[in-house]
Amino acid sequence: MNLIAFDTSTEYCSLALWRNGELISKDVLAGQRHSELLLPMLQTLLDEAGISLNQIDCIAFGAGPGSFTGLRIACGIAQGLAFANDVPVIGISTLEALAQQVNAPRVLAALDARMGELYFAAYEKTVTGWSTVHAPLLCRPETAPLVTGNDWTGCGSGFDLYQTVLSERYGAHLQQNIPGCYPHAREMVQMAAIRFANGEGKMAEEALPVYIRNKVALKESER
Repeated sequence: MNLIAFDTSTEYCSLALWRNGELISKDVLAGQRHSELLLPMLQTLLDEAGISLNQIDCIAFGAGPGSFTGLRIACGIAQGLAFANDVPVIGISTLEALAQQVNAPRVLAALDARMGELYFAAYEKTVTGWSTVHAPLLCRPETAPLVTGNDWTGCGSGFDLYQTVLSERYGAHLQQNIPGCYPHAREMVQMAAIRFANGEGKMAEEALPVYIRNKVALKESER
């Protein structure tokens, strides 16, 4: 079973290949160059693994939330490659991928959404994957949903940026904060491999980004 995954939801561009259980990944700080870098990086990854696109069984992508432009890039390329190679696609939540990365029992995942807001979700680890405690939503740090229990781990750029506010918000509920985490295709391809094996792949035209926010900037009168 061969899968590829890529994520362009943040300033990073990451790719991963799952080849019968073997994992290979790459990432680069792309800034605004995701569309320029993604396909050449993918070709390099495939060349290093010694396989071609027509040997890929499924394509996964970071579906969001995240950068509007980045989500459109990932979804569009996933659709194009899936159509061309007649394979299914699987969209992976960027916030759930953060939870998978830190692999703690309970995770508060938060990404900087700009304009003083966060993309936020809360997850609990189960024997079959992640159970959603709070589904992905847009909120201000000081109004992030409350949780019960005292063994939560915080991660993501939202915690990096608003560490003081979120630490005060969650108090004793927050056991630790892991800095420097961002959504990565490495975790996405691992999650996609399980979902593909369970028959969760979708047709290319069904691939959709998860925006959550409908606005990308404040009007001058709102600033």
